[in-house]
Amino acid sequence: MIVLASQSPRRAELLRNAGIAFRVQPAHIPEEKLSHETPAEYVQRLARDKARKVHAQFGGEEIVLGADTTVVIDDGVLEKPADGEDAARMLRKLSGRKHLVLTGVCLKGHDFEDVQVETTEVHFARLTDEEIRDYVASGEPMDKAGAYGIQGMASRWSERIDGDYFNIVGLPIPRVYRMIRSRKLQGSSK
Repeated sequence: MIVLASQSPRRAELLRNAGIAFRVQPAHIPEEKLSHETPAEYVQRLARDKARKVHAQFGGEEIVLGADTTVVIDDGVLEKPADGEDAARMLRKLSGRKHLVLTGVCLKGHDFEDVQVETTEVHFARLTDEEIRDYVASGEPMDKAGAYGIQGMASRWSERIDGDYFNIVGLPIPRVYRMIRSRKLQGSSK
């Protein structure tokens, strides 16, 4: 069984649906991009920091999975919105354009640390001001990178994706499963 260093209900649901045994222990680390980091370096560092923190809490005896997801457009990172106005700003920026979703994942054991990144391209339809206003009012975008959840109401604006759908939801399950299997770890199935 692995320990998920996240309190994300979406990540937990994805692991559960894939039949990967886990338990939850949130990491609670500061999430701030450093000025010199690329978006890929940023999500990998956060995933690694989360996994390391939780791994240390268990005295190095557990296998820990850390992850962090962000949205990238015009080389800028769109994190979780601070408020409704910030969510609307992000959605206007994504409207009618393509963007990238990056998730860093780290699998940490007592004698290994495997850090990888998954990238998926998403093409969004053009959004009206009314659609943006109604979506922000729903509350759905408030705890999601880029101010949208592709598995929810925002699915209607996703015209095309190139890459792993689960990555957009918050955890690239096929990559995580390969990482677990490559280590021949318990917990790769129920």
